Amino acid sequence: MSGFTAALSLLGVAVLGVAGVYGAARAFRVSHGPLPAQPFGSGLEPAEHAVSRFHVRWYTVTMLFLAFDMEMVFMYPWTLVISVMGPSAVIEMFVFLAVLLAGVVHAWREGALRWT
Repeated sequence: MSGFTAALSLLGVAVLGVAGVYGAARAFRVSHGPLPAQPFGSGLEPAEHAVSRFHVRWYTVTMLFLAFDMEMVFMYPWTLVISVMGPSAVIEMFVFLAVLLAGVVHAWREGALRWT
């Protein structure tokens, strides 16, 4: 089998797979119209639309969350290589934490951590 025939065969299998998934979804769907509003979370009816706008203060809260999330993403692998890297790894981590702390202090001074 030549490379061109193999590529066309793979493309055909992919197209048939996508068509099969779409066909199965169409065959097994529950209703044809939009679904009514259903309770969510704690069972309360939604008070606003799902794609409504959020207050701008949530942007800073999200940035703080991402900063601490990235801290954990970098600290887990760091714990594995700290013994191999030596003191330079400890210094680099403290510099990284200092940058994150500077961001938290800035957010605190700007009032991003006040909930009123």
